[in-house]
Amino acid sequence: MTVATYTWREVDRMLAEGDVKGRLTKADLPTPALIVDLDALEANAQKMIAYVHGTGRAIRPHAKTHKCPEIARYLIASGAVGACAAKLSEAWALAEGGVTGLLVTTAVVGARKIESAIDLARLRPETIFCVDSAQNAGDLNDAAAAAKLTVNVNIDLFVGNRTGIFPGDPAVALAEAIGKLPHLRLAGLQAYAGHASHTVGFDKRRQVSLDAMTPAADTRRALEAKGIACPLLTGGSTGTYNIDTAIDGLNELQPGSFLFMDVDYNRIGSQSGDEFYGDFRNSLFVLTTVVSKPKKEQPVVDAGLKSFSTDKPWPPRWRGGDGLIYNFAGDEHGRLMQPAVPVEVGDRLEFVIPHCDPTVNLYDRLYVLRGDQVEAVWRVAGRGKAQ
Repeated sequence: MTVATYTWREVDRMLAEGDVKGRLTKADLPTPALIVDLDALEANAQKMIAYVHGTGRAIRPHAKTHKCPEIARYLIASGAVGACAAKLSEAWALAEGGVTGLLVTTAVVGARKIESAIDLARLRPETIFCVDSAQNAGDLNDAAAAAKLTVNVNIDLFVGNRTGIFPGDPAVALAEAIGKLPHLRLAGLQAYAGHASHTVGFDKRRQVSLDAMTPAADTRRALEAKGIACPLLTGGSTGTYNIDTAIDGLNELQPGSFLFMDVDYNRIGSQSGDEFYGDFRNSLFVLTTVVSKPKKEQPVVDAGLKSFSTDKPWPPRWRGGDGLIYNFAGDEHGRLMQPAVPVEVGDRLEFVIPHCDPTVNLYDRLYVLRGDQVEAVWRVAGRGKAQ
């Protein structure tokens, strides 16, 4: 079989246009490149969705992990009810990419953002926004009234160390206030305990999550006891998916990292007691090239601080095992310390990223591979959408 060869200009054009299937292989990709193992990603999606559905819950995966409309649409086609977005601008990127069932998990505060939220509600009427104060709810209601719309809202509960109103009486009082605002419709409650998801050790993680999420479930029951309809309690994460699904009253999960996984998640430990959390496969890697070998014991690759997130204390991990130890060597480079396998200039090496969400935010494209074949190029449409 004759292998097609292309000039760099031809490859660049094909990648930019996404015209790649059956034409390009991994060897054609310029490095550093953020690559997705499609077989692993699909297996992760099928496993998570089947598990959540098997417990009688819905799943609305968090798109802050991938920021990619193609992935969100694939998950919806596979059984998800929609997609979560961390910020309003991220939600817009998804909506413009054809994604439905959006839940904006951060409160929309300020006149300009509320104006944008109303426009999004007009485009996607099923979108849910989060509020955690009567003032913000009132502002959103006034804008919805001016637009002659009714907007769906969740009450964001403080169950971790970020945003939200306290569960119990404060949240019930806010729900009662929302009930008096004619242009808001209470969709339910949101409870995200991010601190629980990365707790190392399953038993400890389970207790941290139960301590955080039980007050949220109690709040839902308190609302219903007062005759306030609360159809939805959404929350949960990749690290607690098999914990939170046992909480009575939580009926929707919003995990995200399960699609890709990373070094950070791999270290939290599994339910079986294994120190390596392998419930889901690593599917996201940075493809690099060895560009220099000034010392035999310290080859250098072309991916450094600008290619991997650096918010975690652990470095990238070589996909091939323990034979290569990566150390950051500046903005553009990484140093491989005392390699136990042969490494030569020109070799291509793949690394598991330390933290998937912020690493994805460093790239414009995801190169999607099945084996060594490039199946697609997906634009990271939500890159930089932090507003």
